[in-house]
Amino acid sequence: MEWLSFEGWVLMVISVCAVCACKALMVKREEKGVEREGEGFVIPRGSWGWPLIGETLEFIASGYTSRPVSFMEKRKSLYGDVFRTNILGKAIVVSTDPDVSKMILLNHGNDAFIPCYPKSITELLGKSSILQMNGPLHKRVHALIGVFLKSTSLKARITRDIEKVIRLSLSSWMDKSYHVHLQDETKKITFEILVRVLMSIGPGDEMECLKREFEEFIKGLICLPVNLPGTRLYKSLKAKERLLKIVGKIVTERKMATEKNEEKGMPNDAIDVLLRDSGESDGMQEHRLPLDFISGNIIEMMIPGEETMPTAMTLAVKFLTDNPVALAHLVEENMELRKRKVQSSEEYSWHDYMSLPFTQNVINETLRLANIINAVWRKALKDVKIKGYLIPKGWCVMTSFSSVHMDETNYENPNEFDPWRWKEIGAAANSNIFTPFGGGQRLCPGLELSRLQISIFLHHLVTTYRLSAQKDEIIYFPTVRMKRKLPITVTPLEQ
Repeated sequence: MEWLSFEGWVLMVISVCAVCACKALMVKREEKGVEREGEGFVIPRGSWGWPLIGETLEFIASGYTSRPVSFMEKRKSLYGDVFRTNILGKAIVVSTDPDVSKMILLNHGNDAFIPCYPKSITELLGKSSILQMNGPLHKRVHALIGVFLKSTSLKARITRDIEKVIRLSLSSWMDKSYHVHLQDETKKITFEILVRVLMSIGPGDEMECLKREFEEFIKGLICLPVNLPGTRLYKSLKAKERLLKIVGKIVTERKMATEKNEEKGMPNDAIDVLLRDSGESDGMQEHRLPLDFISGNIIEMMIPGEETMPTAMTLAVKFLTDNPVALAHLVEENMELRKRKVQSSEEYSWHDYMSLPFTQNVINETLRLANIINAVWRKALKDVKIKGYLIPKGWCVMTSFSSVHMDETNYENPNEFDPWRWKEIGAAANSNIFTPFGGGQRLCPGLELSRLQISIFLHHLVTTYRLSAQKDEIIYFPTVRMKRKLPITVTPLEQ
């Protein structure tokens, strides 16, 4: 995603002020009800900040620091684990309490909360987006993709596919004199893998065209919500139109091929899964998903391949190269697995990679410390009462994952990269104090696939090369990434 220039920053501040001014009266009306109490439930304490703009500027400014949770920490110390604020003209309840956040996530879809995202995201993804859809349709699509990604047949095939992509990518580094920008390389890897899973497309002109248009499309996810010629949102919407034509053509051709072939067999990819479902599991006979709906959501499912996954892989390497002891431990564990495979002449399996304990601990710690998905936003459809708090109807709620992950009551020395902590935490990795993939009904269906990709990448990286990284720093706003794309130098172990 784009990094704002000084002019862009000024424009964003002006736009923020304008948006907040338009919404000020709405917040004022909501403010009158702040002292409202009922049955022992109270609206969280907090501050509305400055007139018109609220606390928006301080919220944004914290994202440019090395401690983006400072905004939450300051208010948490003043008002408690759950507090209210005003950001972008919205009355918002922020939860840094893992129990409250869990209840909010679990109550999603039960006539209590619906998704609430910035306008640029809703404009770009559209009303039929899986991110915004709610109720039975969301459950249906989420379940279809989740079951497919966990299927035994896919696990065996996708493990081989990921290995092939990663090995080919690592070998190409020799042509670059062993000096690469890791963030760019991991983006190439994860995008190719995800497009295989979603559409069964391999390397070639079609893949390059998809990647080029998708990169233009995704730049608009976090931008000023102004759809005029020349603006970022306008360019991204045009890129989406071109993407819909490309993906729509693939979906249509697949539908025609499926209708001709009576023997369906196992689905090869996400397109097959969505095309074949008739909706009978929801009690709706022959209620098939529209082709444009499938195309739009296939594009949306490509987002992790461009942002979240490559960032996680890159930061894992950064944290490891900053901690030589942890890196040595990881290398030892993975070299032992490689040795066993060479001696037995067996292929690697999904289980082999996922059963590396220290490697999985490194992944956990990377996800905790990086906070790539730092929060989710919901909107209350009615007055909601949780743990003594009252969340008024119409207010937005932000469940702050990063605040929980960086809280010293949950993790000792939370700012340190310490994979060994997970040996002691154990089952807590699946509790409400560790939510890198979200939670509730919207728990990421691809979480196991994500872990597999990182595991395979780390395994083949450290069993192929010795590596050292140049000094670089993490940028947290508007998205998490490396300032210099993490330049690394690798040396083949064979030399």
